[in-house]
Amino acid sequence: MKAITEPYRSDISDGEHLIGAFVGDAMGPTLIVVGSLHGNEPAGAIALEEITGHIHRSGTEVNGRIYFIAGNTRALAKEVRFIDHDLNRAWTPATMASVGTIDSLKSSEGRELSEIDQLLDGILITAHSEVYVLDLHSTSAGGEAFATIGDTLRNRQFAQKFPVTILLGIEEQLDGTMLEYLNNTGAVTLGFEGGRHQAVETVANHTALVWLALNNTGILVDSSIPDLEGHYARLASTHKRARVIEIRHREPITGDDEFEMDPGYNNFDPVTKDQKLAKNKHGMIVAPETGLILMPLYQKLGEDGFFIGREVARFWLGLSSILRRARIQYLIRLLPGVMQDPDHAETLLVNTNMARFFPLQIFHLLGYRKRRWKGNNLVVTRRRHDTNSPFIKTGK
Repeated sequence: MKAITEPYRSDISDGEHLIGAFVGDAMGPTLIVVGSLHGNEPAGAIALEEITGHIHRSGTEVNGRIYFIAGNTRALAKEVRFIDHDLNRAWTPATMASVGTIDSLKSSEGRELSEIDQLLDGILITAHSEVYVLDLHSTSAGGEAFATIGDTLRNRQFAQKFPVTILLGIEEQLDGTMLEYLNNTGAVTLGFEGGRHQAVETVANHTALVWLALNNTGILVDSSIPDLEGHYARLASTHKRARVIEIRHREPITGDDEFEMDPGYNNFDPVTKDQKLAKNKHGMIVAPETGLILMPLYQKLGEDGFFIGREVARFWLGLSSILRRARIQYLIRLLPGVMQDPDHAETLLVNTNMARFFPLQIFHLLGYRKRRWKGNNLVVTRRRHDTNSPFIKTGK
């Protein structure tokens, strides 16, 4: 794919997703940044336009490849979250298998998905070194900015280079996100919730994160980043202290629920078990456990009412890393009541009697997070590319 040399666009047209592309050393690492995958979250695309303009004007030397992508362009133009369905829940195996078909192209998000997938395919198949993907989001509530990652050691290592709070386990609660799909291809992925949708500070937070990512990947050297220390200080100032939070509960909602969040909640506000948080047509909704509230929904569209998480001690993160690098995760399938799924090498079927005495947190330590029920078995799955990059190994 050729680098863009003409001036960047200040307005995003329907279906025109590539905001900026810069190729220096084609054998170096690749950074893909997607902004505004939800159309009511304009800050990501705005930040990418600003950074694109700076790189064009400065003629910065690029030690790798950079691609800045606008997400849901049609919804962005209408300033709505989505038009037909949530684009960030569309990246399921079944949906991706039908991308580009006549039926899939009937919906607005189906066309968006086809366009973005084609663009990403061209980038991924030409990668010769590590691939990093950032997904820039914002929330309807206030509170500190934070990052979200799928639980691989490669994702953790990358995320911990940024002075932000990190959320683990959100992928266990959601299906069909873009980052889950790209993480499963082997890319290092990081989501970022930069602040409230319309806040000026959110654009600044996104801008700071992307500049730091360009530096942390080695694509741009320190001297090429405008105000590197300032960007680091900005992200560090968005919270009292950086920490790791594990998501323990998601409150799923539908458009028919008449969900209404109680006013006044911000990200990371403490809540206690049985505290009233919201209501719907069926009555009051309370916190199922004590913890920290995240992403309380104060907008009409959305499938997640709120999340609740708890802080994870650094000790457990360190122990998890040691156990996985020692490949202990491959010994767990030798335990009674645990068997490998014959169709998926990284998936385990755990007998319910065994699961009762073997806490789910043990599976979390070993990287098994995605869970569901299949008959009488608890199904847990770990990501294939936990410690090794397929792009570096194969050049594809």
